[in-house]
Amino acid sequence: MSEPSTEPIRELLDSLYRVDSGRILATLIRFIGDFDLAEEAMHEAFAAALSLWPTSGVPANPRPWLISTARFKAIDTLRRRARFDASQDELARYLEAQWSSAECSNEEECLEDDRLRLIFTCCHPSLAPEARLALTLREVCGLTTEEIAKAFLITPPTLAQRIVRAKAKIRETPIPYEVPTPQELPERLGAVLQVIYLVFNEGYSAATGAEVMRAELTTEAIRLCRLLAELQPEPEVIGLLSLMLLQESRHAARSSPTGELILLENQDRSLWNREQIVEGVALVERALKSNRFGSYTLQAAIAAVHAEAKSVAATDWRQIVALYDCLVRIQPSPVVQLNRAVAIAECEGPDAGLMLIDAMLEHGELANYYLAHSARADMYRRLGRTAEARTSYKKALELTQQEPERQFLQERIRQLK
Repeated sequence: MSEPSTEPIRELLDSLYRVDSGRILATLIRFIGDFDLAEEAMHEAFAAALSLWPTSGVPANPRPWLISTARFKAIDTLRRRARFDASQDELARYLEAQWSSAECSNEEECLEDDRLRLIFTCCHPSLAPEARLALTLREVCGLTTEEIAKAFLITPPTLAQRIVRAKAKIRETPIPYEVPTPQELPERLGAVLQVIYLVFNEGYSAATGAEVMRAELTTEAIRLCRLLAELQPEPEVIGLLSLMLLQESRHAARSSPTGELILLENQDRSLWNREQIVEGVALVERALKSNRFGSYTLQAAIAAVHAEAKSVAATDWRQIVALYDCLVRIQPSPVVQLNRAVAIAECEGPDAGLMLIDAMLEHGELANYYLAHSARADMYRRLGRTAEARTSYKKALELTQQEPERQFLQERIRQLK
């Protein structure tokens, strides 16, 4: 008798892993309290499913099956370790006793709560900012160590050490695995929002690689922010959700079918997602009415002005400059000032924008930021100063790591000849 094919089961498990492994891992970390053991147990559960399901059939509720199997795998591992460390047997008995009593009656609600617990744990203020981001990308978003290291231009061993140290600090401090109380939440929100937006930005404009966007990261960041908005509908949470929706609405228009980058001025606005724009605009109006908004809401307001314009020429650039003036006052970062310079160039001409960008570059700000050189090159191009434009485009080309942006810059250099 022939063996049953594992291929359909493998495809099902691949899909389950892609969609649900983050939530499964979060629940296992809640029960087990050890990131590495939880991850090891989850992988063993998926391997067990691949071995058993072709003959036993797929269980009615695959996700609880995987969580339960992983639990037993973790307990087995602790029992094996107990031969060398008696405390591991005690921990195994503790996990067995706690599992059934702590089980949640509403599985979906429990899994989503566990994701939030994991986010707040990974973004705890006791961890260094770079550790928070690395841990969130690894544990919440499921990126590999190599992918994260590549995105931040560091070696995988360096990134791995950063994650190991962060996990050790969570274990030894110990940092509680829980959503903060309503009283604690406001002071913890900032770090979480920052990490969620960094995850979105890595997906919206991938630092490296062949794709302009990484849709799985933008989708995940928006989903996490929706969860947070339900838990804590503070204006800045609403503002960040609005900002990400408005930026994501341009997804289909940002690159050609063959992967070339398309600038805002050349995008086919009929491809913009109107549903996301309507939701994003409604959210930013809600956040602005609170009069308790911050930088995310102001950025969302700028994105809303772009989203509602029928063309670049019809864009209300003076309103955008006014919004950037407000944003610079509360977030005077070089990148915000660069974006303001670009908006001023649209209002007052490229000379005005070029003067501001040159001043920033002379002070060393953004010297290694390719978008500053790209924007400078574009000002020179519009002024007909071809030689300076070519030099600045070449500098931008040296600094970018993303293939579609490299192709775009190379094409601009070719057009200047």
